[in-house]
Amino acid sequence: MKLSDDEITLKGDRIIAHVPSIKDKALRINLNENIYGTFAEIGAGQETVRHFFRSGASSGTIAKAMSAYDKDFSDAIYGVEEDGRYVTESRLKKMLGHEVRIMEDRLKREKHPNKVFFSYANTVATIDFAKQFKGHGWVGIRYQVEPDEDYNEIILHIRFRETDARLQQETLGILGVNLIYGAFYKYNDPKKLLRYLYDHLDKDQLEIDTINFSGPRFADVDNRLMSLQLVKNGMTDAVMFDPSGHNVLPAAVLYKKNILALRGSFRPVTKVNMDMYEKSYKMFLEENKVDPDKALVVFEITLSNLRSDGEIDERDFMDRAELLCSLGQTVMISNFQEYYKVVEYFSSYTKARMGLSMGVSNLIDIFDEKYYRHLSGGILEAFGKLFYRDLKVYLYPMKDEEGHVIDSENLKVHPRMKELYKFFKYNGKVNDIPDVDVNNLNIFSREVLKMISKGKAGWETMLPAGIAEIIKQNHLFGYDPKKQLAESTESQPQI
Repeated sequence: MKLSDDEITLKGDRIIAHVPSIKDKALRINLNENIYGTFAEIGAGQETVRHFFRSGASSGTIAKAMSAYDKDFSDAIYGVEEDGRYVTESRLKKMLGHEVRIMEDRLKREKHPNKVFFSYANTVATIDFAKQFKGHGWVGIRYQVEPDEDYNEIILHIRFRETDARLQQETLGILGVNLIYGAFYKYNDPKKLLRYLYDHLDKDQLEIDTINFSGPRFADVDNRLMSLQLVKNGMTDAVMFDPSGHNVLPAAVLYKKNILALRGSFRPVTKVNMDMYEKSYKMFLEENKVDPDKALVVFEITLSNLRSDGEIDERDFMDRAELLCSLGQTVMISNFQEYYKVVEYFSSYTKARMGLSMGVSNLIDIFDEKYYRHLSGGILEAFGKLFYRDLKVYLYPMKDEEGHVIDSENLKVHPRMKELYKFFKYNGKVNDIPDVDVNNLNIFSREVLKMISKGKAGWETMLPAGIAEIIKQNHLFGYDPKKQLAESTESQPQI
């Protein structure tokens, strides 16, 4: 790996990699005679700009530092938010826009032809006095790389994991320096920039659950892939995309919702997946504790299902996410292997009734003790976390090797789990999905994938309308029209 000059130290004949200290990062920015901008920090003190003041030579970097802590002052400067909240992405963007406009108005280009302007801002709520809410915030920078170039922007959402306000403030200050430093010196490699945000920080201190890059220097950056990196790097447990394919903040999407989740590889999404979704969603809406106006369906892909030969296949991830979004679905990528962890995650945002839609084989796996050996309470602890919530399972049947249809009434779990299964089944926690098209039970994603990659005919009819066309147009999942043509030619009768 090639290291930049600020990441290496010579020791004799050896090159030793090191991480610049926060003071060194701030000082390097300060000593760059072209970088000049403003700091606007609300809610946790002026923790970021403090590092720049303390490192020395700050007059070369800081045009203004402020904290409009009072709400009336803040509204007078940045305007009033429609929802009346202050710790929002909208607020952060208003702060960044306002401060950049001031820079451009008050500092004339004729006088500062070589300056690259920036505005760093955050709006944050630290832990409350009762320590019930740990706190969160929005952090961002709008900046230039060249004086005559348009502005770039990096915006991220954070969640504090520490339980002390002072520690959270210090963590925020370190993150801010890392962000500003990365924006100017690591913009050409956004994946590395993400990792550098945690320099001198631990993942137990801070979670980054949303990030978006924009501007000329990030024109080729796919923010969904950047979100995947957040999960891959352990910076957050899950990220989400709306039907338009854009990153969304999980808290904003899941808050107080009735959530129906479908987990799968969706490689590719098939008629079975959509039939399961449509029929289980209908059942879910008929529940007396489900508000149709607050119902949300989430298609979840676990990180383990994105791996290929031990590594995450990013192109494969993009293919699956795009197909699901094209069907109007909300997609979540998580690092949860067990279902109870998914339910726990949702429960941190909502107490309303939830549902899981799954196939018979998945339910049988849930009742397999080997998946819970890491828990001191074993499977009982996992089930306490899973079914203690207001949760129902909607079960899609399957065919066995003899062609018999298996549902909740005749599925077989391990003999030791039989009574436990009966308890949940006959207490209304497990419900069969009725009126299933038996022909769909012969469709398996893994078989469809083989047919696509080998050029076999007939896979198109196994997918929802429009999906086959997208796969062919974009050559997804190894689709090769030459293989398809060769297969078609070989299958024609010889005359």
